[in-house]
Amino acid sequence: MNYKLSLTDIADEQVRKAILGPLTEYNTSQAGARNSSPLVITIADEAGEIVGGLWGHTGYEWLFTQLLVVPASHRGMGIGSKLLSMAEEEAIYRGCTGAWLDTFEFQARGFYERIGYTCFAELPNYPTGFSRYFMKKSLRKPSPEA
Repeated sequence: MNYKLSLTDIADEQVRKAILGPLTEYNTSQAGARNSSPLVITIADEAGEIVGGLWGHTGYEWLFTQLLVVPASHRGMGIGSKLLSMAEEEAIYRGCTGAWLDTFEFQARGFYERIGYTCFAELPNYPTGFSRYFMKKSLRKPSPEA
């Protein structure tokens, strides 16, 4: 088979889809359908402008939080905890058993640990002088009341 390799710095969505297609097909053949669904919670100011929130998705029975932003002026008020709590409740409703995310050393590892996340991997010196942490949390369905 002849082939040609091309390197570019252009993020063409059609190229991404062409690369993703065979990978998704293979993954589905091995692990079953991912059943991915977006999960988005927004924070809006008085004018209705989105100023932060949570961006993630559920799939393979896990919640992945890709982005979590609380405006600096509103930190320390429990908003971040509320965002994750809402996302985790929805994830449990969707059948998820775990949650994961990543954070940089200069961001919020301590915050995530306080609400039950544990570090399962560290990528040192990314970016230079800092680490990137990968964190997870078990999600349990509430026990039925007796």
